[in-house]
Amino acid sequence: MKRIPGRLAGTVTGCRGPYVYQLTDDVVREERTIMKAFTITILALTLAAPSFADVTINHTMNGKALGFSGATTGTTYIKGNRMRSDAVVRNRTQTTIFDLDAQKMYMFDSQKKQADVWDMAAFAAEMSKSVDMSGAQASFQPNGQTKEIAGHTATGYDVEVSMQAGMGGSPDMAMTVTLTGPVWIVEDAPGADEYASFYSAAVEKGWIFSDPRAAKAQPGQAKAMAEMYRQIAEAGGIAYESDVQIKMSGSGPMAAMMAKMGNASFTTVVDSVETGALSDDLFAPPADYQLKAQK
Repeated sequence: MKRIPGRLAGTVTGCRGPYVYQLTDDVVREERTIMKAFTITILALTLAAPSFADVTINHTMNGKALGFSGATTGTTYIKGNRMRSDAVVRNRTQTTIFDLDAQKMYMFDSQKKQADVWDMAAFAAEMSKSVDMSGAQASFQPNGQTKEIAGHTATGYDVEVSMQAGMGGSPDMAMTVTLTGPVWIVEDAPGADEYASFYSAAVEKGWIFSDPRAAKAQPGQAKAMAEMYRQIAEAGGIAYESDVQIKMSGSGPMAAMMAKMGNASFTTVVDSVETGALSDDLFAPPADYQLKAQK
C-alpha cells in the first residue's frame, strides 16, 4: 500500500456563532461540551469503520477525554447504502443512522422517543459553500508491523491529521488539533469492497459522519475526517483496531486552557463480526418516535 498524502480543510468546534470570549465558568463548561462532541465524532468514525453489507460488528472503546474515561461498547450494522451505529454511553444508547439513498441522517438516544432528522442533500449543498480545501494535512503510511485481531492478520499503518481550530471565529481562540496513532488494517477482509463503496459514495454526495450541528459550525473538520476515511477505504482494507491520540497546541488563552484540561486518547478494537440478513426496520427510527426536522 502506498502513502496517501492529502491537503484537506479542517477546524473543530461546536460553537454556534460568535460571542465575547471570557474565561468564565460558563465558557469552560461550553468548551468542555465542544471537546466532548469532538471526541464523540472521532469515536463515531472509528466505530463505523469495520465492514459493510448485512454485517454486524461488535467493538469496544477504551479511552480518556474531558469528562470521560473507561470502556464503552458499541455495535455497527451495515446493509447496502445504509449504516447504523449504536454506542452505549453510561445508561443510554446513542444511535446514528445513515441512509444514503434517502439522503437522510437520523440521530436519537434510547431515553427519548424523538429523532432528529437532517436532509443531507440540502446540508451538503450548504457545506460546499463554506469549505476551504486548503487547511488541514493528512498522511497514511505503513509502519512495517503486523498483529492478530479477531482471528485476522492486521497490518499497521501510521495516521496523522493536523488541522487549525478557530473556536468561535476569534483569533484569541485559535489552536492546532493533531490526531495521530497507528491503525491496524485487515487487507482484503470480507466486506472491504462494500465498505469502500459506501464511504466513497457518501463523500461524493458531500456527507459527513458526525453531528451536523457541530459540522455546520466547523465544516472543515468534518470534511477532512470524512475524506481521510475514504482514503483508508480505498487503500483496500478495513480498520480492526485504532489507537488515537488527540493533542491541542497553539498560542492564546484558549489554547492554554485546553492544554491545561488535558488531551484525549482512546483505543477501539473489533471484538466480533457476524454475518447474516439484517431487518430494514433496524435502519429507521422506531415507528412511535416523533421526527424533528433539523436545518
